[in-house]
Amino acid sequence: MAPLRRRIPRWIRHARRVAKFAGMALAWAFLAIAGLWAIGALWFDGSRRGWLAGLLVVGFVGLCAGFFHKLRPVRRAACAAFALVAAVIVWWNLIPPRNDRDWQPDVARVAHATIGGDTLTIENVRNFDYRSETDYTGRWEKRTYDLNKLRGVDMFISYWGPALIAHTIASWEFEDGPPLAISIETRKEQGEFYSAIRGLFRQYELYYVVADERDVVRLRTNFRGERVYLYRTRAKPAAARAILLDYLKEVNRMAGTPRWYNALTNNCTTSIRHHVLHVGEGSAWDWRILANGRIDQLGYERGMVDTSMPFPVLRKLSDVTDRAKAAGDAADFSDRIREGLPGRFTEGSS
Repeated sequence: MAPLRRRIPRWIRHARRVAKFAGMALAWAFLAIAGLWAIGALWFDGSRRGWLAGLLVVGFVGLCAGFFHKLRPVRRAACAAFALVAAVIVWWNLIPPRNDRDWQPDVARVAHATIGGDTLTIENVRNFDYRSETDYTGRWEKRTYDLNKLRGVDMFISYWGPALIAHTIASWEFEDGPPLAISIETRKEQGEFYSAIRGLFRQYELYYVVADERDVVRLRTNFRGERVYLYRTRAKPAAARAILLDYLKEVNRMAGTPRWYNALTNNCTTSIRHHVLHVGEGSAWDWRILANGRIDQLGYERGMVDTSMPFPVLRKLSDVTDRAKAAGDAADFSDRIREGLPGRFTEGSS
């Protein structure tokens, strides 16, 4: 009887070898990406970042060189590389966020909310008077809202560069007062600037800017030169209230227990999705949650915003940049930027 190996067709044996090689290549590609991240973590977050990152580079190069020279067994080299990355991950996750740094003035205070029945009181609502992006008069206010007067929640999308990436801001509209906007951002120290690369590491604490729209919106349209779109969502008042209260729970929690910002997993849009899911209003994952410059298109497809007109028409109407520039610091800023927008969704409307 012929050996079993000879009875297996040659093409099957060849396919197995190809699959095995592809599997190893994929595993090493994954480890290479993980290794690059670990090197970045040591470089940006390590106290002695230079030599630690260099040591990790030497270790990875050595392991990869051994692999390509048919180091045996290959699994041993892969396990060693994984152990290096795992050690960095453990150390990295133990780095604590802080609330006591030398913060920039615009993020120096944290908001705090108190809820008594249907009355919401918030301290440290930011309402700065800007003369330029960096020249302003700070105003931190205490505001009271009647939750029974909540109409719904709106969404701002602000573009500063690539069309696939944007900044998202939620804003709650009330019948008897100015909207309450909450922008999830990085909390920067004195002299610190935002970097998307640094945002992948533990360089910035997470910060909820609880503010007047004349602050967070006008800052972007009038002084940073960003293009801003505003969409009224179809969330009913009860859902809008639940989302707002979940936001404020996190605001109060972070006053005592800070959290890290992450440009990929814990940013302005993924955090919004977390709050929406937490109150049972979320939907399935979509790639546009990360490429959030297309989040308005996703909302349109899912019926979360007005769908009575084609999306390009709605998007054009939703561009509030010029209206915000014209409104300036007017007391009715929020009303003026909403002129021409479709009405808010009501029960029974299509």
